[in-house]
Amino acid sequence: MMKQVFFGVLAVAMLAGPAAAQQKEPSFQGRSLKALIADLKSPSPETRNAAAYSISGIGPAAAPAVPALIQALSDPAASVRYPVCVALREIGPAAIAAEPALKKATDDPSEDVAFMARKALESIHGLRPAYQASAR
Repeated sequence: MMKQVFFGVLAVAMLAGPAAAQQKEPSFQGRSLKALIADLKSPSPETRNAAAYSISGIGPAAAPAVPALIQALSDPAASVRYPVCVALREIGPAAIAAEPALKKATDDPSEDVAFMARKALESIHGLRPAYQASAR
């Protein structure tokens, strides 16, 4: 009986191994998340902008991009910082590591970026974001 259980567990593990290896990296319109993360460091603000919007299109599965998005929140171009906030909003709770940078972005000189940073924080924390709760 013990042998049967052992071999049953072993068979399930062996079958699950190849399935797990076949999981594809998240992508958006044919571009892998890894390529989009690399595009966040492009010299072209248009490329960085497009990369951030594309990452937002992946949604919560783009969570591995959070560290790169945090760095991109300090981009000199508001046209990049805004879609970075959109991407963090779409990732949602998995983007919790971005909270300090997003709190800072709520004071961004661009009102649009500041607004979207607040929306991202709301998405990460739900309807009652932590930055509002701590202000009381």
